[in-house]
Amino acid sequence: MQRKLFASSLPRNLISLSLSLSLSLSRNLSAYKLGQKREGKGRRRRRRRRRMGVLSNKIGRDELKPGDHIYSWRLAYIYSHHGIYVGDGMVIHFTRGAGQEIGTGTVLDRKIFSSSHPSDNPCPKCGDQSRLDGVIQSCIDCFLSDGDLYRFEYGVSPVIFLAKARGGTCTLAASDAPEDVLHRASVLLKNGFGGYHIFKNNCEDFAIYCKTGLLISKSISVGRSGQAGSLYAAAKAIDVSIDISSSIANFSFLTAAGCGMYCIYRFVSDIGIRRDVTKVPVERLVSGSSLEVAADVSKEK
Repeated sequence: MQRKLFASSLPRNLISLSLSLSLSLSRNLSAYKLGQKREGKGRRRRRRRRRMGVLSNKIGRDELKPGDHIYSWRLAYIYSHHGIYVGDGMVIHFTRGAGQEIGTGTVLDRKIFSSSHPSDNPCPKCGDQSRLDGVIQSCIDCFLSDGDLYRFEYGVSPVIFLAKARGGTCTLAASDAPEDVLHRASVLLKNGFGGYHIFKNNCEDFAIYCKTGLLISKSISVGRSGQAGSLYAAAKAIDVSIDISSSIANFSFLTAAGCGMYCIYRFVSDIGIRRDVTKVPVERLVSGSSLEVAADVSKEK
């Protein structure tokens, strides 16, 4: 009964918006495929290179610049680990300990989720970092842990943002100058970034703060992480789809509505358009807890 009441009270304009968004994305993909067929080979190769940023953020090491926000996928693309490239083959990143960006909080994490160099065979450049946690500096090889190199994109358009359906690859927010990014990363390397939290204060949150200086001012909200935002969006989309399925049995409609809802929730949770964010100088951040400092700065405004 409650689900039927919820479905009947759900704003029709929200469902219509989600369906329109799904149809719009479908048309854009169809137009893209049609355009591909009409292009010549040489022209198609050039356009493919320009569009690689839509399909993948993968880059070569020779393309790295100090201040870049980079990441590498772990455990068969289940999640990604993020950091800031600071030059000379070194990366500053935030970890929960022994390279455990996700896990159970037990000793099993060292075997299952560890992305650090094994303690019995330490890296000749970084040494044994298997016991370190918080903000650390590693060489690019230890950071990647045999994975591929990707660059996180900033200031993307809404179309590009929604085309990259997987979170943790881009944001609508603009990046600050490289010198500001490197300054924040170096200060946090010395002073830390608080306690690691998989949903509210993780490696991606760290890298995004270094690039933008933005912090969340509410404790009840998810963090800046695009990965956390995608999980939140997926959960909300599934919940809404289940609720409206009690009154609407059309599978195609439910699929389109669920896809649209996912895009909407993911879009509004991006740090580039959220209203519960504020810019916090790194010197002020390290003087207190991130939440308290962000709340204080928000009140001052």
